[in-house]
Amino acid sequence: LLDSLLQESLPGCARWESGLTTCDRHLCPPAAMAPCSSLLLLASCLLLKEAHTFYVPGVAPTDFKDRQLIEVKAVKMTSAHTQLPFEYYSLALCEPTDGVRLYSSENLGQIIRGERIVNTPYKVGMNENVECAVLCKDKLWDEKESAEVAYRVEHEYFVHLIMDNLPCATRFAMPDNPVEVQYEPGYRLGYESDKKFYFNNHLKFVMKYHLDKELGTFRVVGFLIETMSIDKSHMEITGDTCKIKGQGPQEVPSKGQTNLHFTYSVQWEQSEVKWASRWDVYLDMQDTQIHWFSIVNSVVVVFFLSGIITMIIIRTLRRDIAKYNMADDDRSEEHTSELQSP
Repeated sequence: LLDSLLQESLPGCARWESGLTTCDRHLCPPAAMAPCSSLLLLASCLLLKEAHTFYVPGVAPTDFKDRQLIEVKAVKMTSAHTQLPFEYYSLALCEPTDGVRLYSSENLGQIIRGERIVNTPYKVGMNENVECAVLCKDKLWDEKESAEVAYRVEHEYFVHLIMDNLPCATRFAMPDNPVEVQYEPGYRLGYESDKKFYFNNHLKFVMKYHLDKELGTFRVVGFLIETMSIDKSHMEITGDTCKIKGQGPQEVPSKGQTNLHFTYSVQWEQSEVKWASRWDVYLDMQDTQIHWFSIVNSVVVVFFLSGIITMIIIRTLRRDIAKYNMADDDRSEEHTSELQSP
C-alpha cells in the first residue's frame, strides 16, 4: 500500500530496497524530496504506533519474561439474585498504591453489561511465588459500609478480576460427587453461616503458565482464585509480608464497625495447555445457580411484547375487514340502483 501510494504521488521516487522505501535522487528532483520524506515519516508513525487496547480472545497472545509484572484489573461485582451489578470500588476496598484509579476504555457491550474495568493494587510477577503479601492493613469500615458488605454477602455477590484479559474462576467440588470438579466465574465476596456474614479477605492466586522453551517466554493460560476468611487477630503483619497463624473467619457485622486486613498469595504452576486453549475451562462451565430473576424478567417481557403485537395485529385486521365490508356495501348499492333504474 505504501509503495503504491508513493508511486502514484511521486512516479519514479519509490522503490523497495531490503524492506525499506527510499527515494532515488537521480529520478526525483530535490523539490519532490519533501513530500516523499513526509510520506515516509507518516508511514513510520503508523507502523510504530503502540496501541493499549483489549484484544479479542484467541487473537493476540502476550509474551511475558520471568518475574515481569502482570497487571490485575477488576471488572465488576455480580449476583444471581439481582440484575444490578456494582463497580469494584463501590465498596471500601484497598485502593491502588498511588491512589489513582485508571479505568480502561470499554466497548458498547461492556458498558451495557455494567463493566467498569479498573486497576487494582495486586502485584503479581510472572513465575514469582508469593507466600503471603499485604494488600492493605487496618482497613476500617463504619456501620454503613459494614452493612453494605453484609448485604452483598447475603445476596451472594461475586467479584470478577482479569489478568492478561483472562477472567478469574473458582474451583469447587460437586456436593453429590466430591470427585467431580467444576468451575464458576469470579470469586465469592463472602459467605453466610448461622445468620452471620463473613468476608473473604485473603485471596490465593493459582496461576498457570505455558513456557516457550525456544524463546524463553511465558504465557498466562490459567487464573484460579481460592478464597479464605481470616480474622485480623489470626494474622501477623511484618512490613509488606504476613503470616497466617489461624483459621478464624473475618466476621462483618451488619450493625457495627469492621476492622480487617487484606492479604493475598500467589502460586504459579507450569501447564501444557496452549495459549489458544486457555478458554476451554470457561466454555465448559456449568452454571450451578438458577437465575430466577432473569428468567421471570425475560418471561414477563416476552408476554408483554407479544400482547402489544397481538393488539396491533387485531386492530389492523379489524380496520381492513371494515374497509372491505364498506366496499362490498357500496358495490351492492350501486348494483341495486342499476337494477331499479328504468
